[in-house]
Amino acid sequence: MNTDLNQSNFISLIGRKILRSSEICGEVVILVKRTFYWFFHAPLNRRNVFLQLLEMGARTFPVTSLTLFFTGMVLALQSGYSFIKVFNEPLYVGRLVGASICKELGPVLTSLVFAGRVGAAVAAELGTMKVTEQIDALYTLGTNPIKYLAVPRFLAAMLMLPLLVIYSDFIGILGGFLIAHFRFGIPPNVYFDEIYIMQIREVVHGLIKAVVFGLIIITISCYEGLTTEGGAEGVGQSTTSAVVISMVLVLVGDYFLTALLVAFRIG
Repeated sequence: MNTDLNQSNFISLIGRKILRSSEICGEVVILVKRTFYWFFHAPLNRRNVFLQLLEMGARTFPVTSLTLFFTGMVLALQSGYSFIKVFNEPLYVGRLVGASICKELGPVLTSLVFAGRVGAAVAAELGTMKVTEQIDALYTLGTNPIKYLAVPRFLAAMLMLPLLVIYSDFIGILGGFLIAHFRFGIPPNVYFDEIYIMQIREVVHGLIKAVVFGLIIITISCYEGLTTEGGAEGVGQSTTSAVVISMVLVLVGDYFLTALLVAFRIG
């Protein structure tokens, strides 16, 4: 009897989890739908958009640049030693660093840093506004919170993350060059010639990922912020959830995006 009861409780728990997950997915889709609706049916608050561009772009650039700079250095160091063991020469270091950063490490690492910094800030800011009833006040004043709060953040994230990826790619390639030249003695023209032979579709491969990752991160962050409950503790939980879920979805989405882009021969 107890065994049957435990099994029933377990099945009920799984059912509730599935139903709640489906409900959350529906709410996220509605948020995205409403946001894109206001993209085209309302004038943008230029000042708000500019402030978000500044926050997500200029103030995030130093940490993303530092991350990719040392990533490029590590790639060059590891690949140089590996090729020396096989060919007795540090061959193709530039090619490996350029392709790895532009197609994979640039968009993924930049997105992870973006999620940690921007995603957390957005979730915390909107969550604080939610628990202090500032969002309810916007409704009272006749202002749509999606139009006023979500649209500028969506637009800024989808514009700035690809730009951050481009800048970070250059910084990562520069870091790889410093190791290739000063550690392995590879001439600058040899290193950069291997970079120049990259095809434009390999760069586009990474930029497409950046746009999708930006949409994922800002969607999760806005949703977690706008649905925050429980005061200061709830704000902390929403912020943590936004960062963790965004990072996991970036890594999971990276595989499926890579498979899709390769299938369409983009990169």
